[in-house]
Amino acid sequence: MSANELWGGRFAKGPAEIMERINASIDFDRRLYRQDITGSMAHSSMLMDQGIISREDGEKIQEGLQTILREIEAGNFKTDPALEDIHMHVEARLRELIGDPAGRLHTGRSRNDQVATDMRLWVRDTMDHLDGELKALQEALLGQADAEADTVMPGFTHLQAAQPVTFGHHMLAYLEMFSRDRARLKDARARLNECPLGSAALAGTSFPIDREMTAKELGFDRPTANSLDGVSDRDFALEFLSVASICSMHLSRLAEEIVIWSSAQFRFVECSDSFSTGSSIMPQKKNPDAAELIRGKAGRSAGAFTCLLMMMKGLPMTYGKDMQEDKEPVFDAADNLQLCLAAMSGMISDISVNRVVMKNASGAGFTTATDLADWLVRRLDMPFRNAHHVTGSLVKLAETKDCGLEDLTLADMQTVESSITDEVFEVLGVDNSVASRVSYGGTAPSNVRAQVASWKQRLAGE
Repeated sequence: MSANELWGGRFAKGPAEIMERINASIDFDRRLYRQDITGSMAHSSMLMDQGIISREDGEKIQEGLQTILREIEAGNFKTDPALEDIHMHVEARLRELIGDPAGRLHTGRSRNDQVATDMRLWVRDTMDHLDGELKALQEALLGQADAEADTVMPGFTHLQAAQPVTFGHHMLAYLEMFSRDRARLKDARARLNECPLGSAALAGTSFPIDREMTAKELGFDRPTANSLDGVSDRDFALEFLSVASICSMHLSRLAEEIVIWSSAQFRFVECSDSFSTGSSIMPQKKNPDAAELIRGKAGRSAGAFTCLLMMMKGLPMTYGKDMQEDKEPVFDAADNLQLCLAAMSGMISDISVNRVVMKNASGAGFTTATDLADWLVRRLDMPFRNAHHVTGSLVKLAETKDCGLEDLTLADMQTVESSITDEVFEVLGVDNSVASRVSYGGTAPSNVRAQVASWKQRLAGE
């Protein structure tokens, strides 16, 4: 059967070969097959219940659709670009299997509401799967946070050593980021979960269909309230791509840190062999390629979002063939995000932490200077701005002596501020520094362990 036959008698001859090529989407929309068949099963059940088609024809349609599903999953389904998309392929094959009753399936619907429904179903399924992948990554981060709650490392601003923190605290920061990504997925899923099926081409249908029934059978909360919006809305796809872009950005930031941390200049961590590659010319190299690829793929998610946004911005109501271009960016972003989440989970689970190197680096760059300023405020009742000035002078003194703040003698310090006592040395070690950061959300190991316990309970309950 040709596309011409499915379109009906309006066309006297078939399309040009180049038209077939630009018009066909079967090469990429074939992955909607399960959602398309699921939607058609629900639609045919509703048509039977409403008496719009006979039960005999409806049951033949259902059996035929089940056969097609088995054929596709077994890899025995042939495609033809002349049939354009997965929807026409399923309908054409159904006609081959059951004959004329297949023609009744499309009663009360259009390809416009059909594809809108299929895409919502596919994006919803993908969101649910990605939520599981995000949870797995959170669990990997939580495992490292638990193991490294006391591991001191330098915290950075401007990529300059700022204050000591713990590696466990750093891992929990990313766990929080990915928690927001999961929340965004949940929010977007809730808005997505309305069923366009029954909107038909754009104006609804004169057949006595039951849209509540099809919406319920397909797991939607309700049918869409406006037929024009039902077939033309792609906000759900844009929201998904927005979430994917933000999540990919978070993955890229973590990947960038892994690249930096695993360099010879840092040596904070080592990636496992499973997530590294070598060099074709330099035998000593062990490259964090998985992290670099995750960092690189983030641009594809952002590009997919921009692509769909620009495509939609110029479209009037309701459907234009431009909207066929919604699928490839959505599919590409979903595939890459799934791959990157799995790779990052593996990397984080397998990563080795060099605790000694991290601790040695955490004291470099006068990272306890803020602790010294805080001590001057607490113990000497000095205004913070004065304490900031005194501490800056002590840092300058330490630089001239080529030593750390903790290596200055009390006499050295008293040349800058005579009221300093030897109690100041209690706050200058990096361990003392991190232990003192007990404010809610701070880096103290006691805080990290409390957050780890809280997150374990939270994730176990999901």
